[in-house]
Amino acid sequence: MGLVGVAAVVSLVVWFWLLLGNGMFWRTDVRLPDVGEGRTAGEPWPPVAVIVPARDEAEVLPLSLPSLLAQDYPGPVGVFLVDDGSTDGTGDVARRLAGGGVVLTVTSPGEPPAGWTGKLWALEHGIALARRGDPAPEYLLLTDADIAHEADSLRVLVAAAESHGLDLVSQMARLRVATFWERMLVPAFVYFFAQLYPFRRVNRPGGRTAAAAGGCVLLRDEAAARAGVPASVRQAVIDDVSLARAVRRAGGRIWLGLADRVESVRPYPGLGDLWRMVSRSAYAQLRHRPSLLVGTVAGLCVVYLVPPLALLIGVVAGSPVAAVAGGLAWLVMAATYVPMLRYYRLTAALAPALPFTALLYLLMTVDSARQHHRGRGAAWKGRTYPRPSDA
Repeated sequence: MGLVGVAAVVSLVVWFWLLLGNGMFWRTDVRLPDVGEGRTAGEPWPPVAVIVPARDEAEVLPLSLPSLLAQDYPGPVGVFLVDDGSTDGTGDVARRLAGGGVVLTVTSPGEPPAGWTGKLWALEHGIALARRGDPAPEYLLLTDADIAHEADSLRVLVAAAESHGLDLVSQMARLRVATFWERMLVPAFVYFFAQLYPFRRVNRPGGRTAAAAGGCVLLRDEAAARAGVPASVRQAVIDDVSLARAVRRAGGRIWLGLADRVESVRPYPGLGDLWRMVSRSAYAQLRHRPSLLVGTVAGLCVVYLVPPLALLIGVVAGSPVAAVAGGLAWLVMAATYVPMLRYYRLTAALAPALPFTALLYLLMTVDSARQHHRGRGAAWKGRTYPRPSDA
């Protein structure tokens, strides 16, 4: 059958397993359940503190912060924007945006101590400040500075948590897909994330898979205290997944799905912008292990690159096994990608280009490892974080 034919058959088998045995990762119907009003008339809603860590976010705050200050949540709510050492006037911009029905508090904790990432130190500071309020929050909404919320977003999140006994409710915000490179890479980013952390497995009570999307995390304050977060994950570069794991280890129930009411307003207009976003943490996802890097590169090659190459080689060399197996694997791959493209309101014609996109992500991952070994790994907005064991 030849080496190419064997590789194509292996790839096809893997794709059938991914299609049927990986938690239906390709489906995009995991959304917040409809809970109606979430409260009977006259029943009080729990107090909520919204914590927004922000470092050099003056450009996007006018597009995101007003959406938090205009929430129609029926209970007590306050927004705490934590200015994490910004140099672009982030705090001043936030203060100018204050207004509406929700009280805004702008604060700054100073530089993070050794062993803390800036975002988690900002969350620790904001949560501590919120807990000193009256009333103290029963829920914490941890949301990034580039995330805009529909007016009913907070109410729906709390209603879902209360109705289903959830300690952590997280939504993967719909990211921007305005430019060519955003359309090529952003849906694939969410697709690959769901492949690693199938939402149905995350949401299974008592399941082993745990993940969250850091842009929008509603966390029961009691569960946060029980899990010791953010302090217990203070070194984590991929903080959302680490936080979800800590909550689950402490006995909490978690839920993760795609968002309908939450969107990112941050632009990634060029390939370089998206490259930096991915490469800063890709090697951390592999726990900075060269063996995992080699395995990941090999896996990406077999799963994503072999099918189109096998089809081409099989046609040119007259190998029906390579051509048929490669073509079928490529077809299954593209078919599983179509639902994500539709979620992003993009044409399904982009689906066959997934191998090219996967190649770019492979190169970003290798570059992430290269930067780490040159002392520039996990760099973001002027800070570089070591691997946890080196801190």
